[in-house]
Amino acid sequence: MTAKQDYSAYTKEDFQVWKILYDRQMEVLPGRATAAFFSGLKDVRFSPDKVPNFEETSEVLRQLTNWSLTVVPGIVDDLVFFKQMSNRLFPATTWLRKMEELDYLEEPDMFHDVFAHVPLLSIQPFVDFLEKLSGLALKYGSDPVAIHLLSRVYWYTIEFGLIREEGQLRIYGAGILSSAGESVYCLSDEPEHFEYDVSKIYDSSYRKDVFQSRYFIIESYEQLYNSLPEIESLLEEKVTLHRSAIEKELGIAI
Repeated sequence: MTAKQDYSAYTKEDFQVWKILYDRQMEVLPGRATAAFFSGLKDVRFSPDKVPNFEETSEVLRQLTNWSLTVVPGIVDDLVFFKQMSNRLFPATTWLRKMEELDYLEEPDMFHDVFAHVPLLSIQPFVDFLEKLSGLALKYGSDPVAIHLLSRVYWYTIEFGLIREEGQLRIYGAGILSSAGESVYCLSDEPEHFEYDVSKIYDSSYRKDVFQSRYFIIESYEQLYNSLPEIESLLEEKVTLHRSAIEKELGIAI
């Protein structure tokens, strides 16, 4: 049975948390976030005063790009995640952090999943990239090393990607868009910045519990989509190169 959002269960605190987080990010993101985020925010009709209703948002997305939201209880297995997106379903949680958890969560909540991800789901080349990347993951679904490497591509693009717009670096990665601190940090001189490079991304591990030490910059969302053949052509080579280290990292018996 497919899980659903119980909209009537949201409390006054939930609405307050959504508004606080929304307003805080909207103070930080102008001049830092991609133009597509702001246009998408308007297109999907988000506001600080209303926790998004998944049915309403899904209907809007279907009209825009033929995508919709699907409810998940929390972090799901990578392969399950990719399977849903290959069917143009974006997995999102329905729970919101508590007031005392405004600044840090161990796993993503609805604010990250919905505020940060959904506006970009209104951009056709962006969702086309998501769908095809996910389909590629399913093709290699029996190999956890391949899935892990494709997760690196997802991580350094959809979650923590930067884009160059009118000569300036802007944020499109949802992991940054939902973080007031990283929204500032990622554009500073402290982390490393690299041009979008599929091979280098495959060679880059990551951590989930700290600000990233490196970010990759695309020139357009079409560039992401057009890189899919290279992502596929390099995958087997990178699986061979990194298999031993990744199997050790994943705790897979060799």
